[in-house]
Amino acid sequence: MADPPLGLYAVCDGMGGGNAGEIASALAVEAIHAHLAEAAKNPDLPLIGPCDATVSAPANRLASAIRAANNIVHRESWSRPDYAGMGTTVVAALLREEVLTIAHVGDSRLYLVRDGTIQALTTDHSWVAEQILKGIMTEEEAEQSARRNIVTKALGVENSVDVELTEVPIKSGDMLLLCSDGLTRGVRPNDILHILTGSENLPTMSDRLIAMANEAGGDDNTTVVVVALQDELQAGLWERLKKRFVA
Repeated sequence: MADPPLGLYAVCDGMGGGNAGEIASALAVEAIHAHLAEAAKNPDLPLIGPCDATVSAPANRLASAIRAANNIVHRESWSRPDYAGMGTTVVAALLREEVLTIAHVGDSRLYLVRDGTIQALTTDHSWVAEQILKGIMTEEEAEQSARRNIVTKALGVENSVDVELTEVPIKSGDMLLLCSDGLTRGVRPNDILHILTGSENLPTMSDRLIAMANEAGGDDNTTVVVVALQDELQAGLWERLKKRFVA
């Protein structure tokens, strides 16, 4: 999902039997977008959950949107037996001028591409990621682990959710990739970087990344959102200049 005027970009990867995962991810995307769109019209819209004084107002608002989505998915999971236990991962980015706020739950990721390098700005909430951080397992071992699909956090599974927030400065020329684990399970970051620096056509980049995931034997749905920040930042600057001129 992408809403450039709102500065919102998000990827959700659902889980659950039948079409429950698809329902969970669609509900989450819709709820996150609706909450932020309402907040844009009504800055006094109450936050859902606590306010974190260590992060900015946009970061707290994005966390609030994620919690709103959690509430909706969790409620719906109790509404029908075939939805029981459904959930979804989420990685969402909110662009405000030269600051990028990231909120994530689960193992969908956000990468920053800058000056010919690629860096993950999120850390997976997964069993294998925890083993890597503890030094118990290498990344190569994690890729082969039978437990590599186990996430330790997801939206909708519990009646509350711990949202991880990150704020980073960004600049014109940066590129963002939001993606589900359908991509990262089979495609290495350097191969992703090669695609993202080999073309200026964003749809072509997205299509090629999905094709690479399929070629790598991907057995999961793959979702990607590629964002080139040059246009977004220039548009934001123009809006600020127009406001100053009108004033």
